[in-house]
Amino acid sequence: MGVFDQLQERGLIAQTTNEEKIRELLNNEKVTFYIGFDPTADSLHVGHFVQIMVMSHLQKAGHTPIALFGGGTGMVGDPSGKTEMRKMLTKEEIAHNISCFQKQMSRLIDFSNGKAIMANNADWLLDLNYIQFLREVGVHFSVNRMLSFECYKQRLERGLSFFELNYMLMQSYDFLELNRRYNCIMQLGGDDQWSNIIGGVELVRRSEQKEVYGMTFTLLTTSEGKKMGKTEKGAVWLNPEKTSPFDFYQYWRNVDDADVIKCLKILTFLPMEQINEYAKKEGSQLNPVKEVLAYEVTKLIHGEQEAAKAQEGARALFGAGTDTDNMPSTTLSAADFADGKLGILDMLLKAKLVPSKKEGRRLVEQGGISVNDVKITDPAECFTPAQFTDGFVIVKKGKKVFHKIILS
Repeated sequence: MGVFDQLQERGLIAQTTNEEKIRELLNNEKVTFYIGFDPTADSLHVGHFVQIMVMSHLQKAGHTPIALFGGGTGMVGDPSGKTEMRKMLTKEEIAHNISCFQKQMSRLIDFSNGKAIMANNADWLLDLNYIQFLREVGVHFSVNRMLSFECYKQRLERGLSFFELNYMLMQSYDFLELNRRYNCIMQLGGDDQWSNIIGGVELVRRSEQKEVYGMTFTLLTTSEGKKMGKTEKGAVWLNPEKTSPFDFYQYWRNVDDADVIKCLKILTFLPMEQINEYAKKEGSQLNPVKEVLAYEVTKLIHGEQEAAKAQEGARALFGAGTDTDNMPSTTLSAADFADGKLGILDMLLKAKLVPSKKEGRRLVEQGGISVNDVKITDPAECFTPAQFTDGFVIVKKGKKVFHKIILS
């Protein structure tokens, strides 16, 4: 089975500009393709994971990926899926974010000996002559058509700046430049990038009289259509300092029953025969399957050792064990205790288990907080250093979130 058919079997492919030709190219030839990553943060997150997996599948099949970092486009920001204009970043922030992306991506993509290429669109976008750019690129774009695309329609109601309107032209120009520099003939991206990809395909065809192709893949959403990768603490990051391997593992261990098989197909390299066997299970039989998912995904991002530690820690918590070594933790000092006491709401805030005291109060009143297996029902409950008998206490939020509060 060719790699296009493998991606299709795993449910990764959403839209193509020419399915028959793309299948033929990916299954039978060696092509250079690219995926763009705008460095809007200092870490990749779960939303990028699908794109990296697709790159890895195609690289294993002999194709050459270009990871294009948006040092130029990142200074504008993609309006797709946004209700407001993104925060403008400095060149220094963008450079730092790109270096973080490169390190994380190298876990799954082999950049040695020209097997993959890292490019930065700042190399050609930042020094563009505006009049020349308008004559070469702008002439090929209809504003009426651009405004009909979903990525811009959503923003028109709140106000779309001319600044952002340029984004599609810049991303399209990337494809043209990569085609000229590396003979790149295919752009891939999440399904929310379809209109931007179409813009690039058409620009290359008009400017170079060449046929190039675009393909989008499935966005990582739940069975209810909501984007995955969000928690009460925020995004699920690939950087272990922003989302610990334990929390990362727990996120996948706790996915909905309806989403387990989809995640196994999209986010692991497990054979489809094995995944199809898992698909026959239901109810409590899916718990071991969720462990497999959590372990495999954590192993890909954080390595086998961290995945094993996270799994052992989780099993100890949810089984009869008491091992807390791999549990997320927060360290407090005596200065955190006002008059020798620390309120439960302050403790939850310091551990970042709640975003506000109001939310902490709601959780406590609803019976959602326990400390050392004792349910806390009074939002005014306070703790003294003497209660940290082993040097720590274990806070449990809901049924599945555990946190160790250490007294230094």
